[in-house]
Amino acid sequence: MHLLWETFSPKMDLATFVSETVLKLVVAAVLGGIIGLERELRHKPAGLRTNMFICFGAAMFTLLSMRYSHSTSGANFDPSRIAAQIIPGIGFIGAGAILHSGATVTGVTTAATLFVVASIGMAVGGGEYLSAIFATIVILVALTLLGKMEARFNFKPLTMCYEVMGNYPDQLIATVNRVMEELRLITKSISIAPANGGHRVQFTVDAKHRDHMALLKKLQSTTGIVRVESIRGNESSE
Repeated sequence: MHLLWETFSPKMDLATFVSETVLKLVVAAVLGGIIGLERELRHKPAGLRTNMFICFGAAMFTLLSMRYSHSTSGANFDPSRIAAQIIPGIGFIGAGAILHSGATVTGVTTAATLFVVASIGMAVGGGEYLSAIFATIVILVALTLLGKMEARFNFKPLTMCYEVMGNYPDQLIATVNRVMEELRLITKSISIAPANGGHRVQFTVDAKHRDHMALLKKLQSTTGIVRVESIRGNESSE
């Protein structure tokens, strides 16, 4: 076993490999997996495997950067050269997680989470275990407790679907547009279809809870609308 090990890695003994490489990579995978699990349970685009791989990869690149700085005989080798490329690389991945839908932007929190997960991997690769564990705890608290506080105090917009019914489709559309303009709200999507001898208009709105209450009250008191229903959607989260 030792002969085989010396053949493949003559510059490092087995004990050093386990303590300096395997341990760091395992810790990075665990910490990234913990954050990724929270994202996975909340059905976010970047879940368990994505966060685990990013944290693992950042730790691996940091290890290689440090390893090459010690093994290269040239004096001009910068040990931060490889690790510095992690940041723009994560920037490309984070940009892919951000989605634009009209005036709505989602995925910014997911992109920021990937950025921080990469920094945790770099900290583990550099041997900063306590810093990496502390950062993981802070991220979990921010993603869970702060998210609940935002929902509790209605800091984040809610997506709700509204359905109004009346006899004349043009009048319904004009009424909905007028009410939305008065309340300074934006309609994400709108559709119209015949229903029960009249017409039905469905549209979705992203707004704070108080704005939804004002919109519902306004629609119910508007003439020309026979019936109004609202269906609570998901919180507009990232």
